[in-house]
Amino acid sequence: MKLRIKSDSIRYRLTRTDVKDLAATGYIDDKVNFGGQSLSYAIQATEGDALKSTYENNKITLFMPQSMISELQNTDKVGFENSSGALHLLVEKDFTCLDNVAEDQSDNYPNPLAENYYEKRD
Repeated sequence: MKLRIKSDSIRYRLTRTDVKDLAATGYIDDKVNFGGQSLSYAIQATEGDALKSTYENNKITLFMPQSMISELQNTDKVGFENSSGALHLLVEKDFTCLDNVAEDQSDNYPNPLAENYYEKRD
């Protein structure tokens, strides 16, 4: 799971395993260590109807409706978003990059633009 923060926008990118684990357990988390402190981030399944988020005790928790998790796992749906006041929330599948990158992308979703991208480059 990747977390991207810019101003009042938080984007979660989920690999295939992240989506599978979230659907199976209703919860996934990770953290970034800053020496003696860490920032934790998580997604927790809920029965609500919209994405919501909290920040407490150095932890960002995104509450994602179970229906959205199921749709993300079982369809071609790319992601979901919601604005809560000034905060914009986005959860999406993590696609493989079209350019060469050093990170391991073996668990990412196939990029739907890859075929067109590589045809244009040939």
